[in-house]
Amino acid sequence: MTIRPSAISLPDLASLVRDVPDFPRPGIVFKDITPLLADPAGLDLCVERLARVAEAWKPELVAGIESRGFIVGAPLARQLGLGFVPVRKRGKLPSATVGIDYALEYGSDRLEVHADAICTSQRVLIADDLLATGGTAAATGHLVEKLGGEVCGYSFIITLEFLAGRDRLRQGVPVESILSY
Repeated sequence: MTIRPSAISLPDLASLVRDVPDFPRPGIVFKDITPLLADPAGLDLCVERLARVAEAWKPELVAGIESRGFIVGAPLARQLGLGFVPVRKRGKLPSATVGIDYALEYGSDRLEVHADAICTSQRVLIADDLLATGGTAAATGHLVEKLGGEVCGYSFIITLEFLAGRDRLRQGVPVESILSY
């Protein structure tokens, strides 16, 4: 695998993240990565950086969490020369699925993956755009383990440190985030 150096720096990358106040509810400042995704050098830097770190974890598969995790996970899988597994919300996958219910700040949700997507003992890298409270990433980790896989790491573009999402992820499993707020 060849990872080429990017023409953009980390401070430049941070400038491509837009704050959107009061979205999706009043009082929340949403970190919008769409300007970063629209910038080829910015997206390249994210994928290069995450791939460089993840290589040491020796993943065999990348699982991306719906929906922005697809945007991060699929190019990351390609860069690493691995397959990609979409982790979807309830009822979105066409074949037999295995799912997990998990608690949200206000209610609950369900994630599903194809029942044959992950092999026993397969090392799985979980990718998403943002780590906030950690509930969705933790549920994805439990889903990987439910299928017999082993979570070898988590990759995010952004971590919101003040929400302590890392605390909800399996202890001892590495977590990489490019930007922290």
